[in-house]
Amino acid sequence: MTINVTINGQVLSATLEDNAAARDFLGLLPLTLDLEDYASTEKIAQLPKKLSTAGEPAGMTPSIGDITYYAPWGNLAIFYKGFGHAAGLVKLGHITGDIQALRVRGPVKARIEVAATQ
Repeated sequence: MTINVTINGQVLSATLEDNAAARDFLGLLPLTLDLEDYASTEKIAQLPKKLSTAGEPAGMTPSIGDITYYAPWGNLAIFYKGFGHAAGLVKLGHITGDIQALRVRGPVKARIEVAATQ
């Protein structure tokens, strides 16, 4: 499944994983979120409900462009820098292409929705 993350008019295309958490996330879309900067590494926002982590590994090592769910806090995290292994982190998907829109200082408003089919 392809989704779009729109920040300041720039559309970032992403592909979702095939797992329970990503399916739960998909069910929340469309969403408009205020993504706040966290540790100069990722943009985070609280989700309206917890996602299922059934059958997921206990953690992961995120890469640049990964869209993840941090189960302990119940928040979305989109990485614009690499990071070490984090327990409780579940991969939801990955942004394909340029992620420069995420590398701005401070919070950004993001619209996340299912990409229109052609």
